[in-house]
Amino acid sequence: MLKIENRLKKEKDFQDVFEKGRGVREDGLFFKVQQRGQGAPRLGVVVSKKVSKKAVDRNRIKRIIQAQAKEHIGGVKAGVDGVIVVLPEFKETTPQGLSQVIHTLFTKAAILQ
Repeated sequence: MLKIENRLKKEKDFQDVFEKGRGVREDGLFFKVQQRGQGAPRLGVVVSKKVSKKAVDRNRIKRIIQAQAKEHIGGVKAGVDGVIVVLPEFKETTPQGLSQVIHTLFTKAAILQ
């Protein structure tokens, strides 16, 4: 689980990233990212009902992605807000595979230090 200072919580923060951010895509994940200035990098995860009708499955996917993103958040530049959107074509892989996909997303988005 991500630390509280590394999480996007407010709907307005999510909207700002979606409106002003730029996006990259990799293996069923879409990553929108925006530079906001100073502060700890923050990350949010969105899983729609198109991915799974069951809330239990959606929340499990969120937890797994957050756990893998936690490994990489330390290398992210300060003041970055990002949202990982899980697309319907997302196929669950091993934690190591998902970690590699997240690292690739962060590299494509040029947010790693």
